[in-house]
Amino acid sequence: MRRSGKDLEESHKKLTRRGLMLGGAQAAFVAVLALRMRQLQMRDAEKYRMLAEENRINLQLISPARGRILDRFGTVLADNEPTYQITITRERAGDMSLVLKRLQFILPITDEKVADILAQAEKTSAFVPITVAERVSWENLSRVALNTPNLPGVTPETILRRSYPFGPDFAHVIGYVGRVSEADLTEAGDRASLLTMPGFKIGKLSIERAYEPELRGVEGTLAVEVNATGRVMRTLERTDPLQGGDLNLTLDHHLQNFALARLGDQSAAAVVMDVRNGDILASVSAPSFDPNLFVGGILSRDYAGLRDSEYRPLADKTVQGAYPPGSTVKMSLALAALEGGFATADDTVSCPGFVTISGRKFHCWKRGGHGRVNLQGALRESCDVFFYEMAQRVGIDGLNAMNARLGLGIKPDLPLSGISAGLNPSRAWKQEKQKADWLIGDTINASIGQGFVLASPMQLAVMVARIASGRSVVPRLVRPTINTDDTVPDSLGLSPAALALVQQGMFDVVNSDKGTAKASRIVTQGQLMAGKTGSSQVFSISAAERASGVRSQAELAWNRRDHAWFTAFAPFDAPEIAVSVLVEHGGGGSTAAAPIARDLVLFYLNKGLPSTDAYPPDQRGRIGTDLDRLSAVILPPDSRDARGHV
Repeated sequence: MRRSGKDLEESHKKLTRRGLMLGGAQAAFVAVLALRMRQLQMRDAEKYRMLAEENRINLQLISPARGRILDRFGTVLADNEPTYQITITRERAGDMSLVLKRLQFILPITDEKVADILAQAEKTSAFVPITVAERVSWENLSRVALNTPNLPGVTPETILRRSYPFGPDFAHVIGYVGRVSEADLTEAGDRASLLTMPGFKIGKLSIERAYEPELRGVEGTLAVEVNATGRVMRTLERTDPLQGGDLNLTLDHHLQNFALARLGDQSAAAVVMDVRNGDILASVSAPSFDPNLFVGGILSRDYAGLRDSEYRPLADKTVQGAYPPGSTVKMSLALAALEGGFATADDTVSCPGFVTISGRKFHCWKRGGHGRVNLQGALRESCDVFFYEMAQRVGIDGLNAMNARLGLGIKPDLPLSGISAGLNPSRAWKQEKQKADWLIGDTINASIGQGFVLASPMQLAVMVARIASGRSVVPRLVRPTINTDDTVPDSLGLSPAALALVQQGMFDVVNSDKGTAKASRIVTQGQLMAGKTGSSQVFSISAAERASGVRSQAELAWNRRDHAWFTAFAPFDAPEIAVSVLVEHGGGGSTAAAPIARDLVLFYLNKGLPSTDAYPPDQRGRIGTDLDRLSAVILPPDSRDARGHV
């Protein structure tokens, strides 16, 4: 069918419009293409030239600064110091063996170290940097930086390294940081990215480990553009890391420093605690070690020396050690007897030097006996026979209950490693552990802190703090974020009369002419202390040794001698601190431990080394010499804080 002229005209108009639209679209496309080509050739030429050289964007983690650890006055005990390190990244290095060989011409890297790095690279993701050298000098860092074009994958960088300015003073309490282990990575799980950073360290012991999440901080990120050789061309974006929070401890760095110096080269421990709120002012285990040795990885020979020493410097004897407490536990039995109505202040017991119970003879430490003594006198002279009698009246159930009330057998809730709960034995415990019934002889042994009873210096400090205050004092090492210093611990519920009698007995131990620690008395009024001696038997002198002439502790080998204890509180009229001192294999508590406790009390009360006037006149010459020796090795007195505290 022929189309009319009008239809042909309309069709022509439509074709013309479509042609114009299509032509316009083509023209626009060509224009955009031309504009884009111009943009690529001129404005973005440098950008795509870099991409043509195989540039890429790397996202790097930025390590946060670790939170500091401070003492109660703000003195820094654990800090961060800038240091330099060299790292290598396998995916950017190419032939790592060749790069490390070149690096050996610049840095003193042994072949063994190179082998270790290559072995580590096989177990590490290709994009994760590996530490080649730590604590690099500025000169060596500069030499590496100048040669980076010939050292692909090698990066010189500045990092923060953990440091402990007081060295051994706080080693056991604060602990140390160390390299991340496979176990650490597994434990971290999805949060392990920061731990894979070269040279990153995490807490390994005590407070550093217990407060790892708070101290670690939050990593930052850095997006950088690098070329094919790994050279950073520019920074694209940076998110700053968040530093870990600072931690304030209850410790007094001057008292801690003095306590370690006072313990000297003995295998010993000392705890000083505020009886009003439980603040631990000093917690020292001797000998100690330098935690700075562990930060970068301790040498095998140095670790072997610490590990193999019979004085066990790596162990924190204040909480990890569990020892028979000896006669220091007699205060607990005295309170159990008074509270249970089994004894009064006037009751006396005759001590001929021994007592026979169930056909077995139990001796008093004083072979000739103490004669007739009451409770106060028995504490003063540490009469074993008196407490044998009290043990039979009270029984193990009553003694066990009072021991627990005073903190024995209870694991202290502290951020320290390897804490021992000690042992407060009971009938049920013996039945469960030894499948045997409790015997009267077990009770007699427990009454003088022997047999199954075990306690740590920290637990005995808690016991004395509770006796001194009459309250359920709980030890603490970290100062609360909210001021709770005025919070008074709950009452123990013990009668004031019973507490006063035991406190007076402890006062007589030090200040009476018949007291077992009279040689360690303080003569300055207002600073008098009350205490209790104790000796815990390690080995008894055998018949063969007696036959060969061995008669005293001093004649035994060091590791066969008794442990020496002394616990105290001061000032007597208004107690502020409790002190617990243990000297391993020190022999008698009165001779080995009590003098140390006295010096700790005086140092605390005098805010530094005391005058010799605080000591009995006949001791001042010798004490003056000792104080001069100590003044040469402890922190100087001018390092007090602004408030005058030491």
